Amino acid sequence: MARRDDPTVSASTDSRNATANTLDRRTLLRGVSALGALALGAGIQRAFPAPASPVPGPYSVRNIEGVEISMQDGTVLRGRLWLPRVPESTRVPAIFNYCPYHWRLFTRIEDEQRFPYYASHGYACVRVDIRGSGNSQGKPQDEYAQQEQDDGARIIEWIAQQPWCSGKVGMEGLSWSGFSALQVAARRPPALKAIITHCSTDDRYTDDAHYKGGCILHDMIAWGVDFLAFQGLAADPTIGGSKDWKADWLTRLQQVEFNLGTWLNHQHKDAFWKHASVNQDYSLIQCPVYAIGGWVDGYKNTVFRLLSHLSVPRKGLVGPWTHIYPHTGVPEPAIGYLQEALRWWDYWLKGRDTGIMDEPALRVWMQEGVALPGVPAVPGRWAAEEHWPSPRITSKILHLNSDGRLAEAAAPETVVTTRSPQTVGSASGNWCPSGGGGSEDLDLEIALDQRIDDARSLTFDSELLEAPLEILGAPELALTASVDHPVAYLAVRLNEVMPDGASRRVTYGILNLCHRDGSESPVALEPHRQYNFRLTLDHCAHRFAAGSRLRLAISTTYWPLILPSPQAVTLQVHTGRSQLTLPVRPARPDDAQLRVFDAPYVPPVATKEISSAPGKRTIEYDVRRRTQTLHHRVATGEVLLLDIDASVISNLELKCVIDDDNPNAARMEYQTTFGWKRGQAQPRTVANAIVTMHPTELEIDATLHAFDGDERVFERTWQQRIKRELV
Repeated sequence: MARRDDPTVSASTDSRNATANTLDRRTLLRGVSALGALALGAGIQRAFPAPASPVPGPYSVRNIEGVEISMQDGTVLRGRLWLPRVPESTRVPAIFNYCPYHWRLFTRIEDEQRFPYYASHGYACVRVDIRGSGNSQGKPQDEYAQQEQDDGARIIEWIAQQPWCSGKVGMEGLSWSGFSALQVAARRPPALKAIITHCSTDDRYTDDAHYKGGCILHDMIAWGVDFLAFQGLAADPTIGGSKDWKADWLTRLQQVEFNLGTWLNHQHKDAFWKHASVNQDYSLIQCPVYAIGGWVDGYKNTVFRLLSHLSVPRKGLVGPWTHIYPHTGVPEPAIGYLQEALRWWDYWLKGRDTGIMDEPALRVWMQEGVALPGVPAVPGRWAAEEHWPSPRITSKILHLNSDGRLAEAAAPETVVTTRSPQTVGSASGNWCPSGGGGSEDLDLEIALDQRIDDARSLTFDSELLEAPLEILGAPELALTASVDHPVAYLAVRLNEVMPDGASRRVTYGILNLCHRDGSESPVALEPHRQYNFRLTLDHCAHRFAAGSRLRLAISTTYWPLILPSPQAVTLQVHTGRSQLTLPVRPARPDDAQLRVFDAPYVPPVATKEISSAPGKRTIEYDVRRRTQTLHHRVATGEVLLLDIDASVISNLELKCVIDDDNPNAARMEYQTTFGWKRGQAQPRTVANAIVTMHPTELEIDATLHAFDGDERVFERTWQQRIKRELV
């Protein structure tokens, strides 16, 4: 770790180390790491100048916890309110955040790092848990239920009618609350004037933590267990005046449903997934949208689709980050996101010309490397396009040739055969590394050097680049190929091979070949029949260096990022007819004149670490049995929230087992713990699940336990065998 006086340390170091008692999003959902631990290492070039950190705005802030909002059926939702101390007759716009993650406890730090800042600049800020979660009444719900959206529109109506509100409301959020912003915007509540959505999606089937390219994501299993434990969390009895908090808790526990089973029973893009996917009718959104994502995050593609399909005023921003707000963003560089958001809100909610809409529609961190474990920052620069899709982007076609080359000229057609070991994917990392931004977990969950997977994949390399090559957009592979089973998958990686041989994943794509014509009605493959497949890789912004090579790596497995196909597959690729199309970005001199982001400001939050343990990820290989076992435990511990004298605890452990030659009987085991403590009250939930893969079905055994201290107060089990429908 660099010294504080090291002049090469990024400008964000001082502002973040000054808040060493604050915690990031993963800390709240997982436990312990302080932002101070995210200080940048030596040798990282400054990504922005270092002006003095901004102070809060001109107004002091009043905080009200336990605000009650009645829904039309009488259910009471509770939230938290930050109000600026403005003259009594002054009405201010409001900023609203809406999700199930327990504002009183588990998003407290994240909320404190945004809303008091906005309130000090003249905004009322409202944070509400959806019904059946946190301190809100009602039955726990599955993701994005219609009732949730109805309630969201009702809350906006309530906000607009308050004596402190000007009648204008903005909605913001990350992950679930980012989804909510899009979904409620599609309901067109009159008072909603603009939104900011981070790390969310317009398409719940293709780009959420469930399926990718028609394949089952490992993250669906992990998230399903997390969600099961989180739904059973007890409310804080100091809010809402509960007379018997344990009885209320047991009522909630008895109402929790096994949503993971529901998700796995909807394996194709049916009405279940189309619900709350705003891409079904983009025109329903009629307020301005600022869409933000990160290159390491699983939701990056959404930004580009929203810019392409919305007709309202819109902006897009993609940094090098994972699933996290940009002012606490990792990998670095973080930016002054609070100041950037304030420019957006001032423009659309206060009518001030901040200049934000005079700037290019899309701004991205043009990566000159990739995110790597142990490396705090991604080298690169900010780049922009006036419009997206950009008319400046051109296509460069590279052909897959029989000599293992990617070349501009196609060689004569030949057939190349490959049969991937089931353990290709050991270097894949997670679909959404860290899930919430903790740098320590990010190091465990990010993609590694790709050589271990490249060596067991079908690869095609370009010649050494004589000059840098810059791409922005989604590469596409057109593959002429056949397989020997009716269900088969493709995992395709675009890597940069460095002069020292290191292989770095720039982007990748996944496709269940049964979904070759769409995911609504997949069709089994005819074994040994030749098909023309098209696979779109994830969007990326990358500058390949002179002296490096491009590598395209193809496999039929990608464990544990996706669950395996029912049978091991042999793939035959027709070289000379297959080709990769790259979205090449020409130089844009105006990039040098882009407005410089302010330095990140992270408001301090009073916390105390009670206990902590670092995360750990190991891979074992049994040579005799040819079996691989992955063990993973996230950073965990207990953190005391000093202002409410309560601590939060969390833990996640998983094990993934697969045979190198046989996808059947592959197994994933998960256990998640969430809880809180105050005095004698020590409620926690523990959810676990074992998912075993068979040729025709998925076997699931899951349990939800609840404890108050050492006393077990609840237990429920689920056992399901779910038919595999072309997955």
